[in-house]
Amino acid sequence: MKEKEKIYEGKAKILYKGPEKNTAIQYFKDDATAFNNLKKSTIEGKGIFNNKISEHIFKKLNQIGIKTHLIKKLGEREQLIYMAEIIPLEFIVRNIATGSLTKKLGIADGTVLSKPLLEYSYKNDELGDPLVAREHITEFNWALSTELDLINNHCLKINSFMQEMFKNVGIKLVDFKLEFGRASINGKKEILLADEISPDTCRLWDMVSEKKLDKDRFRKDLGNVIEAYQEVAARLGIGR
Repeated sequence: MKEKEKIYEGKAKILYKGPEKNTAIQYFKDDATAFNNLKKSTIEGKGIFNNKISEHIFKKLNQIGIKTHLIKKLGEREQLIYMAEIIPLEFIVRNIATGSLTKKLGIADGTVLSKPLLEYSYKNDELGDPLVAREHITEFNWALSTELDLINNHCLKINSFMQEMFKNVGIKLVDFKLEFGRASINGKKEILLADEISPDTCRLWDMVSEKKLDKDRFRKDLGNVIEAYQEVAARLGIGR
């Protein structure tokens, strides 16, 4: 069997060269990191659940008109995706104040925001992924103003859709991060939702108990990390 050609390896995923031009295979690892890679561990099975959950959500987003890099799921840990030039930003959508927002601004943890708050973070571990303004993004050519307008609309549409989806299974969507990239599909340039949406990239709380069902269980040493991911998958109807 021909060995896959590695293109890139990140903290949670590996990208391999795909079978066709402008495609790649995205492999989900069990590695867990937090605090800009200062805390590391391996959580057996995490990659399997992240692949399953992310594929489920991306398919649904494709159906409501959000173009994503997902082509299809290939196996327990792999997806076939469109290759995209990732915009070096994380788009963070917050519905409830927690985490860095509460620490930096002194907002009470758990404060429900009057409307979704959209933040931009420059993807750079060495700098601690600093928050940036729209003016930084356009000045340094990380994204065009027209691209930002499209992405902002996508972020809010994704938030509305996911809030309802998780609410229907008894989960609060507290906050999440998104990444977008530029791709060439059938000769046409497209902005695609990329990376993943999973308990690694979302904060998810049980609606009744506010039990954390996400990566905060790893960050805060709460234990039962894989059980939380498994519970999210099961509630979405995609458990093993």
